[in-house]
Amino acid sequence: MIETPYLLFLGDAPDQLAAKVAQGIKDWRPEHAVGQLRLEGCGADVGLSDMTLAQGLEAGAKTLVIGVANRGGMISDTWKAVLVEALEMGYDLASGLHNLLRDEGDLAAAAMANGQTLFDVRIPSVAYPIANGEKRTGKRCLAVGTDCSAGKMYTALAIDAEMRERGMKSTFRATGQTGILITGGGVPLDAVIADFMAGSIEYLSPDNDADHWDLIEGQGSLHHMSYSGVSLALIHGGQPDALILCHEPTRTHMRGLPGRALPTLQHARDTAMAMALDANPNAKMVGISVNTQHLSLEDAEAYLAKVEAEMGLPAVDPFRQGAGRLVDALAAV
Repeated sequence: MIETPYLLFLGDAPDQLAAKVAQGIKDWRPEHAVGQLRLEGCGADVGLSDMTLAQGLEAGAKTLVIGVANRGGMISDTWKAVLVEALEMGYDLASGLHNLLRDEGDLAAAAMANGQTLFDVRIPSVAYPIANGEKRTGKRCLAVGTDCSAGKMYTALAIDAEMRERGMKSTFRATGQTGILITGGGVPLDAVIADFMAGSIEYLSPDNDADHWDLIEGQGSLHHMSYSGVSLALIHGGQPDALILCHEPTRTHMRGLPGRALPTLQHARDTAMAMALDANPNAKMVGISVNTQHLSLEDAEAYLAKVEAEMGLPAVDPFRQGAGRLVDALAAV
């Protein structure tokens, strides 16, 4: 098990979205985060106290968590001196990047020399089956998006929290590195061999009580040229009874693809539903989750009202307003 609490390493993240791992931990498991460590030129800030490695240890930190999710998932050479120093000072290291800590010779040597542990959470630990498409008991909700990093994980976590507060049966099912670091388990879906991705989601969300909801963490977007495969695997493996469409309205292009515009909400809904109905003929789109963090409260409320009128579905920002209306919609499924 990864020892807590964490010092969150933001490195030289160019913007806030690049630090989404650290932001997710800070927002959903604040008791696990003592502070943040940023390098010169870092463009992200998750709102924790800036600390040196020594200050983190004084605050009780046990593990330095790489809180950055950069394109390609690479360990930057500019981070290496800090990561090696952390191991020498007694920190464990944890990372959800594709570029594994254990494959970096200098980090592996420093960990061995100092008796510390490297945690690569993006390594599948199970021999997942190939999906069979058989119907499972229980209920499942999947968040899909117009783009990646649009609020799918936050939506599922907010719904899970609201369901638990109401005494409903629910489980958040993590499918990415941030969710795994928050909850302690899940499937690192984008590291699973392609033929087994849908099967890994069947494994993650097995038979359950008829009134139990699995809130499956969404990944990528069916419309994103880089990450559409994981999105389709989630739909086919999850066989969702309900879908929630997630959107961030201030973006001018797809994340990491400057020349490609986001789909309209209507097109994203129709595409997701076409795939979902293949997996589950009774699937329904039940709500729209909008990430309004870059809008004023007045502009956010106006935008949500406009989306709700156009789409005919409850439109909310579950992190800003609470997930109550989304849970109401799910309870009616």
